[in-house]
Amino acid sequence: MAIPQDYIEELSRRTDIVDLIGSYVELKRAGRMEKGLCPFHNEKTPSFYVYPETNSFYCFGCGAGGGPINFVKSIQNLDYVESVKFLAARVGMPMPDEDDTLSKLRGRVLGINRETARFYASVLNTQQGLAARKYLRGRALTDATIRRFGLGFAPDSFGALLNHLKAQGYTEAELLEAGVCKRSQKGSVYDAFRNRIIFPIIDLRGNVIAFGGRIMDANGPKYLNSSDTPVFKKSKGLFALNLAKKSVSRRFILAEGYMDVISLHQAGFDTAIATLGTALTADQARLINDYATEVVICYDTDEAGQKATARAIEIFKNTNVKVTVLAVTDAKDPDEFIKKFGAQKFEELLDGSRNTIEYALQKAKRKVDTTQPDGRAAYIREALDILAEQARPVEQEIYAGRLAEETDVSKATILSQLTTVNRQRGRRIKREREKRMQNEGVAASISIPYAAGGAKALGIAFAEQQLVAALLKNAEDFIPLVQGRITPEQFISPDMQEAYAVILQKAAAGAQIDLTTISEDLPEKTLALLGKVLAQNYGIGFSREDVELFLERIEQADTPPAKVAEMTPEELEAHFAALRDKKK
Repeated sequence: MAIPQDYIEELSRRTDIVDLIGSYVELKRAGRMEKGLCPFHNEKTPSFYVYPETNSFYCFGCGAGGGPINFVKSIQNLDYVESVKFLAARVGMPMPDEDDTLSKLRGRVLGINRETARFYASVLNTQQGLAARKYLRGRALTDATIRRFGLGFAPDSFGALLNHLKAQGYTEAELLEAGVCKRSQKGSVYDAFRNRIIFPIIDLRGNVIAFGGRIMDANGPKYLNSSDTPVFKKSKGLFALNLAKKSVSRRFILAEGYMDVISLHQAGFDTAIATLGTALTADQARLINDYATEVVICYDTDEAGQKATARAIEIFKNTNVKVTVLAVTDAKDPDEFIKKFGAQKFEELLDGSRNTIEYALQKAKRKVDTTQPDGRAAYIREALDILAEQARPVEQEIYAGRLAEETDVSKATILSQLTTVNRQRGRRIKREREKRMQNEGVAASISIPYAAGGAKALGIAFAEQQLVAALLKNAEDFIPLVQGRITPEQFISPDMQEAYAVILQKAAAGAQIDLTTISEDLPEKTLALLGKVLAQNYGIGFSREDVELFLERIEQADTPPAKVAEMTPEELEAHFAALRDKKK
C-alpha cells in the first residue's frame, strides 16, 4: 500500500512518542529524556531511552531503536502499513483509501482459518471423529467445554481439508500462506494436520489465527502447532487469553499445555492460559501484564517444567505482574490434580502458592543434604545469592531470619555474609555497566567495508553519522549546505549512504525529514542505527560550522589527508566538542 508522504508527515506531527511508548513501558524522566526497562529484551537496569526532541528511542542494551513506526512494528508484530494504521487510529486520523495487498491476504487467511475450524469441528461429530470424542470424554471434558473451545478433529487424510477449502474458492497458494496445508518435496500440497484433535487458537478480537493438534496415541510428536503466518506469530500469542481477559479475576494461571488450560476452565478457573508450543517470551509476558496483576506459574513438576518455570520468573521481572509458583503435589499437572482431588483443593493450592523468592530457596535446598555441614554451607551460599538478586532490604531481613532457623546459623552471621554478597554484586553490576558503556563508544556503532581501511576510515564514517544526525535534527537549515556538494556515492558506510540518499530524495520532493517519514524506505537495522546516532547526539545543537567540518572530513576521504582527516572517531568527537566550547 502506497501511503502519501504528506499523510506520514501529519502522522509524525500528531504522534507523541513518549505517550506512545509510555503506554507499554513505565517511563521516568531523566533530564530532557525518558528512560525505562527495555520492552525488547530482559534487563534489570534501565538502558532504554525515549527522546521527545527527535521523536525517537534507543536501547543501549540490545540496540533496538528508531521512531514511532519502528516501535509499533516491533511491539505489535505488525508490518509497515499496519503500523501506520495503528498509529493513525491512535491519533484519530482516517487512513487514505488505497489498495492494500497484504491486508487482503490477511483477510483471506482469516477466512481460511475460520472455515478450517468449522470443518474440523464438524468432523469431530461424525463417525470419523468417534475415537477423538471418546478420548476427550476420557479426559472428562463435557460437550459444553468442547463447544466453548471449538475443539475439532483432523481426519486421517492427506486431502480432506484441502479439497473442502478449494471447493470454498480458496487457492492452494492461499492455503499454504495460511499454514493449514503444506507442500511436499515432490511438489504436491497436503493437509498439515492429520488424525489429531484440533485446538483452534483465537486472538483477542475473536479471530481464529492458528491451530494446535494433539495425537491420541504414541505415533508422532505429541503436539503440532501452526507455523508463523501473516496473521500469527507463536511467540506473541497465548492460548485462551481471549477467554481469560473476560474474567473478573486478575490472577492468571500460566499452565503448560492446552489440555491443562481447558481442564482448569472447566473446573471454574477461567483465567488459565498457555503459550503456543514455545517457552514463555517477553512479548507474551507483556501481553499478560496488560490484563493481570498476578500470575501463578503452574508448569509440570518434571525437570523440563522446572527449567521453564525458572525462565518464566526471569522474564516476568520486566513486568509489573506479581509472580507466584504453584507446587502441584501428588500429581504431574493441574489436570491430573483436579481429577484426583477436585477444584476446591486446587483453589487451596493456588492460595498457598509461593512467591518467587521462596520458590528459588526451596529449589536450592532440594539440591543438597542440609543435615550435613557441607550441604548447609552450600545451601547458605546459594540462598545468599538468591536474596541479593531478588529480595528488597526488608525481605532480606525476614528471609535471613528464616535461613538462620533452617541452618542453625545465627541471624547476625547470615546478615553479615549477606552484606558481603550485596557489596560484591554491586561491584559486579558497576563493572558490567562500565563495560557496556565502553562498548557503546563512538566507534562501536560504525560499520564500514573492510577495504575502506583503518582509523582514518572510522573517522570518516563517524563524520558521516554526525552529518546524517544533523540533517535529521535540522534538515531545513542544513540540506542547502549538502545538496550538490557531496553525493551518497562518496559515503564509505553502507548504512549512512542509504540513509543520506533517502534524505536527499525526501528533500528534493519537499518532504518533512525525520525518522518517521523515512522509515518506509530504510531497513530496520539502519533505522535502529539512526536511533542510536540520535541518542548519542541528544541535547547537542549542530551549527553550520559543525556541518562544514563533517563535509570536509567526508570530502577528504580520497585526497591527501589534512590534520582533521587523520583523526580517529574519538579524536574527531573531541575536536568538535572543543570547537563548540569555543563558540560558547
